[in-house]
Amino acid sequence: MAETFESADALKAAVGRSLGPSDWLTVEQDRVDLFADATDDHQWIHVDVERAKEGPFGTPIAHGYLTLSLVNHFLPQLLAVPTAKMGVNYGCNKVRFPAPVPVGSRIRGRGEVVGVEEIPGGVQVVVRVTVEIENGAKPACVADTVSRFVF
Repeated sequence: MAETFESADALKAAVGRSLGPSDWLTVEQDRVDLFADATDDHQWIHVDVERAKEGPFGTPIAHGYLTLSLVNHFLPQLLAVPTAKMGVNYGCNKVRFPAPVPVGSRIRGRGEVVGVEEIPGGVQVVVRVTVEIENGAKPACVADTVSRFVF
């Protein structure tokens, strides 16, 4: 369940706070294939199941950018600002992919509020989202997301 923040001041006071975890999400081959079609990235390590079995990971893996895009699935499970008139994704400051996501794996997000600054009419919030792989030694993705909330 998302942690709820009712004001810009509540967000400012949350710097350093951990958020989550989110629910688990299973990354299925169908999702990987649809992402490949949407991005025209049909590299065999993602979409050729038989060839990928002989590849470096022993199975197909999700695209790194698919994993990053799923941060948008996890973020609303970590943080809610119901009093904001509008919230928008503003970008990412830093993104890394420390470990691949094998197809069939379950992943989830954890967050940390790492910064809040005032902008006209609201605040800009940086949340570091770490995408964990169930039973994985390293995270799949670590992204410093930037969101803007207007009150």
